[in-house]
Amino acid sequence: MSQFRTYDQVGEKEDISDVISNISPTTTPFQSLIKTERVNNNLYQWQEDALAAVAANAQLEGFTASDVALGATTMRQNYTQIMAKTINISATADAVSTYGRAKETAYQLSKKSAELKREFEYHLVGIAQNANAGAAATARTFANAFGTYVGGAAVIHADVTVTTDSDGVTAGNQAGALTEANLLSVNQKLYEQGSEGKYIMVKPADALIVAGFAAASGRTRDINTGNSRQIVNAVDLYVSPFGEQKVIINRFLKADECLVFDPAMWSLVVLRPFTRELLAKTGDNDRHMIVGEYSLKHKNVRGTGRITNLTGTNPTLP
Repeated sequence: MSQFRTYDQVGEKEDISDVISNISPTTTPFQSLIKTERVNNNLYQWQEDALAAVAANAQLEGFTASDVALGATTMRQNYTQIMAKTINISATADAVSTYGRAKETAYQLSKKSAELKREFEYHLVGIAQNANAGAAATARTFANAFGTYVGGAAVIHADVTVTTDSDGVTAGNQAGALTEANLLSVNQKLYEQGSEGKYIMVKPADALIVAGFAAASGRTRDINTGNSRQIVNAVDLYVSPFGEQKVIINRFLKADECLVFDPAMWSLVVLRPFTRELLAKTGDNDRHMIVGEYSLKHKNVRGTGRITNLTGTNPTLP
């Protein structure tokens, strides 16, 4: 008797999961940690200042008052940057039934919104980007965490190896792998300047190095023995003579940098928040654009530290 098998069947119903799995990372630590403020122009300004250096101050009895030198504030300025994504969906593509999403337009807009969030993080801390006023054929860009403001002042101040440029801003070069000595040097310099880094932001490979700090000779570590099947090899709170700091991993961080910073010293600047615009109809389709205009403010260049020129390359993220 001939047996009828699935190989002989015609018209089998497809078995397609009604869930679309997307593993692309969307966590954006830097922009999630800092607050947002609004501006009203694509070129915005702010001032920073510092107290005079400490000096001896002893006066004679009955002394005659004399004026002291007064220092002016320093004006900083930065530009806003336009970011956008545009999709074009045919009317038919939105009308047909699909697995994993109710409507193609909504699904694609959700994807592009997540992509913009990642790209914003990349522009904030993933590259060295300088302020640029732009032109008819050149996009306007903001100075990011490793860039240069309008007028030439470097954004970051405290580095491991110190030299001084014409703006009184330090620049450094610490070739090699991240070390705890690097971290202590930056923390000491920040403390001496009157600032304290609340967070240490590292790339994934450097997170392994920080975890290895706990294995240093003479160092103790708390181990939770309540769960004998649990092994912990991570450092998420680093304690030094200069205080406690949370260790944050950032996939998008520029590979040769480590940031030591206080989120209160930074602001995300918004001229136009991300909005969806329905573009002019040109046929049997709909074009949607997500567009926004943002920037970054470092409230005082002496308030953040960096360890520069670390070994490693930026990962290629899906």
